[in-house]
Amino acid sequence: MQDSILIVDDDRMTRETLSRALSDSYATLTAGSGEEALELLQSEPVSIVLADLVMPGMNGMELLEAINKLEYRPMVILITGQGTVDSAVEAMKLGAYDYLPKPINIDRLDVLILKALEALKLRDENLQLKRKFAERYSDVAIVGQSPEIRQLLAQVEQVASTNATVLIEGESGTGKEMIANIIHFNSDRALGPFVKVNCAAFSEGVVESELFGHERGSFTGALATKKGRFELADGGTLLIDEVGDLPPSVQVKILRFLQERTFQRVGGHRDLKVDVRIVSATNRKLEELVAEGSFREDLYYRLCVVRLKIPPLRERRQDIDIMCEHFLRHYSETHNRDIDGISDEVRELMRKHSWPGNVRELMNCVESMVVTATGRLITLDNLPEHLLSKCAAMQIEPETGGTLAAMERQMIAETLEHTGGDKPEAARILGIGLRTLYRKIERWGL
Repeated sequence: MQDSILIVDDDRMTRETLSRALSDSYATLTAGSGEEALELLQSEPVSIVLADLVMPGMNGMELLEAINKLEYRPMVILITGQGTVDSAVEAMKLGAYDYLPKPINIDRLDVLILKALEALKLRDENLQLKRKFAERYSDVAIVGQSPEIRQLLAQVEQVASTNATVLIEGESGTGKEMIANIIHFNSDRALGPFVKVNCAAFSEGVVESELFGHERGSFTGALATKKGRFELADGGTLLIDEVGDLPPSVQVKILRFLQERTFQRVGGHRDLKVDVRIVSATNRKLEELVAEGSFREDLYYRLCVVRLKIPPLRERRQDIDIMCEHFLRHYSETHNRDIDGISDEVRELMRKHSWPGNVRELMNCVESMVVTATGRLITLDNLPEHLLSKCAAMQIEPETGGTLAAMERQMIAETLEHTGGDKPEAARILGIGLRTLYRKIERWGL
């Protein structure tokens, strides 16, 4: 399909001259005003808008601002006369691709159009890849129809389009990073970088350098200046994973950034300013860390502008069947396997399992079954051994005539299995105090 160029100028002679000069290589459209150009853009696919900066009514700058609000934005090249170059430079800051001074040199215009078309192609390819990536993450990670998950997705949709700082809480394997991906790729920052750092993976001295970078010679081994994750995420989103593991010294620097939007590299003295949205995630309860004094209260409130809680899989068991079907299709396609479904026995066992590893464990389980299946139906033979033994243990009934102590031990063991090791929840289900539960766990060696 031939690229099209919209020429916008209030002078008819200029429009016709440019249209004739470009018509051999491009499909050309013309408009005598900014208002007319906007009407054409609503119905005609246009790659480049070539617009005079000075026009009666809507001028080139106002046309650019209106184009920036369109769902699909063509590249804008402005035509400038004497005394308007400064305005054209200002327009480039607002998103114009470039400007061309009068009198127009056609050869120079041809080169500029080719560069603008290449930039447009790269932008569109990048946007398409980002959208596919976002769809992949949102589709694979967050599946279900339970009230808990629907409420979470509604919150994510509402917060994604803002610049609010977000704290994501949830057990390991619930999909915290996936939620952060969805937030980023459904925000106005989707074309910007999405940078991640896991605070638990670095020692205290290293995590500060990873986040903020360092100057050459700032410490032994710092042979060159290094940009940190904050700088790398400029214009995008920074996910600070396992934020509860941040050392106090780094907490202070992050608090300063959230307050002033500036920071200094390790060993540096110059304030650096970046445009970064902070999303943090944790599998720990930050309120308890604040009460212990190991996490700053002021930082906690700065991070927790919006708080998203991901429920563990055992609290939304009605989603397990839906997720199994979804992952079955996904991994059948990924591994080029022709699998029709999952047997009723396997489904029943999977419903009863407590899934301490949450969604990540379920995904791995389904992928394993798809890979090891020899027929078109997933059966007990394909269930991972550790899962089969655990699920089988859950079905054991107390032996008639067994001792009360043995029955008590079995009931506590099965309840702990059911809650994925969550002792407060197990105590609640059993109707006993938490301290009592701890004593019985120690007594029975559980």
